[in-house]
Amino acid sequence: MERVFYIFCHGLNGCGQYDEKYAKKPYWGGASGDVVAELREQGYEAYAASVAPQGSAWDRACELYAQLAGARTDYGLAHAKEYQHERFGRDFTGRPLISAWDEDTRLVLIGHSFGGATIRLLSELLANGSEAERAATAQDDLSPLFVGGMAERIKAIVTLAAPTNGTVAYDMVRDPNFDTKRIKVGLTYRLLDRLVKSRTRIRMDGRDQRDWASFDMLLDNAQALNARISTLPHVYYLSVACDATLAAEEDGMRSPDLELVDPLFVRTSMLMGHYCGTTAAGCVVDDAWHANDGLVNTISARAPFGVSQKPLERDHIEKGVWNVMPDLHADHGYFQGGFVVKHDPRPFFQDLMDLLATLD
Repeated sequence: MERVFYIFCHGLNGCGQYDEKYAKKPYWGGASGDVVAELREQGYEAYAASVAPQGSAWDRACELYAQLAGARTDYGLAHAKEYQHERFGRDFTGRPLISAWDEDTRLVLIGHSFGGATIRLLSELLANGSEAERAATAQDDLSPLFVGGMAERIKAIVTLAAPTNGTVAYDMVRDPNFDTKRIKVGLTYRLLDRLVKSRTRIRMDGRDQRDWASFDMLLDNAQALNARISTLPHVYYLSVACDATLAAEEDGMRSPDLELVDPLFVRTSMLMGHYCGTTAAGCVVDDAWHANDGLVNTISARAPFGVSQKPLERDHIEKGVWNVMPDLHADHGYFQGGFVVKHDPRPFFQDLMDLLATLD
């Protein structure tokens, strides 16, 4: 008999049920309460995964699989060799996140921010495995994740404010042609921005610099990752992007709506709303990219570029198509319950779960 599990995957610098700090301050809901726990009380088999706070989409996908299957994390022999880190990680044997992992398991994967990339790459590996890992590893030493053949276990994928096509928050600071000093931002917001960056700075551990979330979220790299991820015909795809900006005086530019954007994100939002440029691979950042939620461009969070997509029709949600929900007028931290400014995202999640419950 089919059992549906709702798996919530956090974004950058987040935490989940395997982390001690989650009990004190849940990633999903924050001060408004643990959204995932409340959903379990309602009868949903909902769980909050714990993946590397700043790890690459690949590493996080491998960790999420290990939690679902109740196994030791295997990053793959080929991957570990190429990216210069240990092949094996955290062991979840005997303490799986969910109570069943078999042919009757059906997953609804819900990812916020970089959690969106994590769950999408997991879906690709579950469906098709990894040719590189199969070629590098003896069959009796190969993780089932890299074998594939588990596509039917995925029922739906939901991305929330996810940098699906990357975010200019990373590209703009590397662009020597972008003069951030000409964008006027108040001292308080500059200091808060500096505080955020100091607390979220990557602590290098010897691995290849390509094996971090910050690499995957660069525009060119995010779109290269998209090229490796299939849109599965039997899976429901839903997404919601956030926009917390207002039109600025300059044509096409956007400024943060101070009633929506957390003070921690104001400087980044302002810079994103004014940045224009062209990436090495030729991606043109123009006015269409200026709307943002403080950390992720609105256009990036709707759907991967080039896939089949349509506006969400609540009574006609299609499989194998990205069903794009209306943009949410909120900032990036809304789904977490906010930071300096508090939010209550529970009505949103209740509506989302009611919608997901209608899927066959």
